[in-house]
Amino acid sequence: MSFLNFGIIDFIDILLVAFLLYKLYNLLKGTVAINIFAGIFALYLIWLLVKALNMSLLSTILGQFMGVGVIAIIIVFQQEIRRFFLIIGSDYLSNLNLSIENIFSKILKEEPKVKVYSIAIACINLSKSKTGALIIVSDTSKLDNYAETGTILNAETSSSLLESIFFKNTPLHDGAVIIFKDKIYAAACILPVSDDKNLDPRYGLRHRSALGISESANTFSIVVSEETGEISYIKSGKFHSDVKGSELRKVLEYEFIKKDKNNSENIDLFRKLDLNPFKN
Repeated sequence: MSFLNFGIIDFIDILLVAFLLYKLYNLLKGTVAINIFAGIFALYLIWLLVKALNMSLLSTILGQFMGVGVIAIIIVFQQEIRRFFLIIGSDYLSNLNLSIENIFSKILKEEPKVKVYSIAIACINLSKSKTGALIIVSDTSKLDNYAETGTILNAETSSSLLESIFFKNTPLHDGAVIIFKDKIYAAACILPVSDDKNLDPRYGLRHRSALGISESANTFSIVVSEETGEISYIKSGKFHSDVKGSELRKVLEYEFIKKDKNNSENIDLFRKLDLNPFKN
């Protein structure tokens, strides 16, 4: 029997299909789209059943619908499909580091690094003053699609500048700051909002935006709550709430310094302060 002819190619085929289904499930879970997908899948199973039972009329009707099913799926799931390809491009292709910019920076050995200590100090100070903030950090992409919705700054990252941007009376405080490597690339940016139903209802638009961009791109999102001063961070769609300043510093170090021990940022920056901000 043909199904007994199971080889290595068949095994790889099954693994790839399982991987794609797993990624699809992670993309759709907790959203309205999962219910739509379940309905389409159920309709497909019914079509297979009526074909097997030789129900000609019903099979023809459902067959016509399934014939344009691909177009219908693209229309219905356009946002999810876009997010899927963004995830592939951000999580996998960006890891290849094949861009001209990365190649030349590696040759010249002058690739700028994320200033994690400046970011951590700013978040701690913003938390103490209960100043709302949304900071997106990336060392692989400038996120130009989102940066263009705000104001391009391209300024050196510093804790004082970040605190000034999010000060309530400044024109740039409402929106997200995008940090690319050692630069504050843009401020007052508009981000996609997550429709995850499992997110705690006490979280507002900042938290949903932080989760939304994390679902769409390979970024590290930090939120400071205006109501409580609570610091949260989101990585790869996973939400970590009520973190201390010391924990945020360690996570940032792990994400952006661990892979390069030659990070030239002044690590002793916080030691110059009268009080160590990371003792919290």
